Amino acid sequence: MNNYDVNKIKEQFPALNRQVWDKPLVYLDSAASMQKPQQVLESINKNYSFNYSNVHRGLHKLSEEATANYEGARLKISNFMNCNPQEIVFTSGATAAINLIAYSWGTKNLMPDDEIIITIAEHHANIVPWQLVAEQRGAKIIAAKVDPDQDFDSKIIKDLITSKTKIIAFPHVSNVLGTTFPVKEICDIAKKNGVISVVDGCQGIIHEKVDVQDLGCDFYCFSGHKLYGPTGIGVLFGKYNLLEEMPPFLGGGDMIDVVKIEKSTYADPPNRFEAGTPPIVQAIALGEAIDWITNIGIDKISVHEKNVISYGTALLDSISGVNVFGKSPNKTGVVSFTMDCAHSHDIATIIDREGIAVRAGHHCAQPLMDYFNLVSTTRASVGAYSTNEDFDKLAEALVKVKKIFGA
Repeated sequence: MNNYDVNKIKEQFPALNRQVWDKPLVYLDSAASMQKPQQVLESINKNYSFNYSNVHRGLHKLSEEATANYEGARLKISNFMNCNPQEIVFTSGATAAINLIAYSWGTKNLMPDDEIIITIAEHHANIVPWQLVAEQRGAKIIAAKVDPDQDFDSKIIKDLITSKTKIIAFPHVSNVLGTTFPVKEICDIAKKNGVISVVDGCQGIIHEKVDVQDLGCDFYCFSGHKLYGPTGIGVLFGKYNLLEEMPPFLGGGDMIDVVKIEKSTYADPPNRFEAGTPPIVQAIALGEAIDWITNIGIDKISVHEKNVISYGTALLDSISGVNVFGKSPNKTGVVSFTMDCAHSHDIATIIDREGIAVRAGHHCAQPLMDYFNLVSTTRASVGAYSTNEDFDKLAEALVKVKKIFGA
């Protein structure tokens, strides 16, 4: 595509052509999970129907084909992120990836009173694993504050670092605020202080180009279902020298070298961290999603989405009684808001009857909500297929909410 034709893109998503409550679907819940293009759906069907087999150990044609497709997906993802295929570990999702780092790297390297820096903007998946390993090892969690209406200043992280700091874990993009964190700056600060950097990329890689060499991060992870792929597949990038030093996270088949009753030795990365039968079809389908994104151009998608978010933020902010939460200049992906007249759950339920899908609640970010004295927000979020008209319809629906509550 030479120009960004959002209508042609939208046509490639079967779910977006359906109706909800006899109204055309307006899908504004992409931060929770992206809809899937036909190319990905066909890949899933094809690989279950005609090319299905277990991978790596089979000598027959089907297994050879499945293995080639599975490892081919790893290569596509490594090219997409600009790293070595051996630095890509397949997991069940970003949650599993962060737990892998916390338990495999953390339990080996963290000592009593060591410090793990996170931010108050984390998804619970980038908080709880660190809490668990910190409790086990006697380490401490330090949380950096954020301003919802300003770009994040990396100096906040720099000022928290001490001689005890071992890990800095932070989001690429906040799933509530849409704030884009200065990943390269923070990773550079971490490197200069001998600290490991862990980036939760779930809301980042879906909206902009990610080059892990340029970013300089030690670990970067994301979930496939947020990148137009299926559920059950996640990706962990880890620098090979770090992966090589880490013990296995799970034990079982395919992650071993030699097994004896007395002792086992383990495979090299990434196999060391992929115990058991992997999510074969899901990984291949994620590779197809990467192909789909690459064909359009991630830079074009990024520009389009930021334009839509800018439009949506300004539009909702102009409605009396609607309070937009998160107005940093470089935000992307999401618009979170509250209404003076209604709870977020009521808002989401009412506008669902208008065919509009949004997310309501704390968005797995309770510390952020607590810090700003919020119980919940309503969140509208976008993908490559989203339009300004989607936000026009949302705005119309919010006016109806106000009328229902007499506001």
